[in-house]
Amino acid sequence: PWTGLSQFLPTTQKILQFSNKEGAKKTDKIVYVAGAFDLFHIGHLDFLEKAKELGTYLIVGLHTDPVVNRYKGYNYPIMNIHERTLSVLAYRCVDEVVIGAPYSVTKEMMDHFNVSVVCHGQTPVSPDLGGIDPYEEPKRQNMFVTVDSGNSLTTEKLVERILARRMDYEERNKKKEAKEIAAYEAYMRSKAEN
Repeated sequence: PWTGLSQFLPTTQKILQFSNKEGAKKTDKIVYVAGAFDLFHIGHLDFLEKAKELGTYLIVGLHTDPVVNRYKGYNYPIMNIHERTLSVLAYRCVDEVVIGAPYSVTKEMMDHFNVSVVCHGQTPVSPDLGGIDPYEEPKRQNMFVTVDSGNSLTTEKLVERILARRMDYEERNKKKEAKEIAAYEAYMRSKAEN
């Protein structure tokens, strides 16, 4: 579908180019993580690598755009779900992506994917609708692990950095423009006097 500024048309062939075509083996220890993974950055990479160390097969659940918008706020996600899917799936340690994963990790989902460990990073977790902890089930089963990636970069910090640098850039250009206008006006006055 045509979304916002993106002209990306997802196809099964496009997704297969990025995927681990093998699938999980019965002997794999499956690790599940979920999130927005918006503006896929080094903080995400570090987190996914640490999560993968807890098992042999990494599944990443990507929340839908409306769900991300609900817990991150009005301006998020910046990338649509199709762009986020390909970004995450292209990373070498990711074996599979659940597109439109539920916000709360359920017993049924854990059983379906044969999940051994569910991870979340150090970022705050917003409650699901009704105030429910989205990791209630894996915590109940003692299958939940908080992963410290060693990297404090978040999408929000990245956006703040971009906006701050944009403001610096605009301020610098206003000063340059004022100098150029002053120089041009001085040139025109000296030309008029001669």
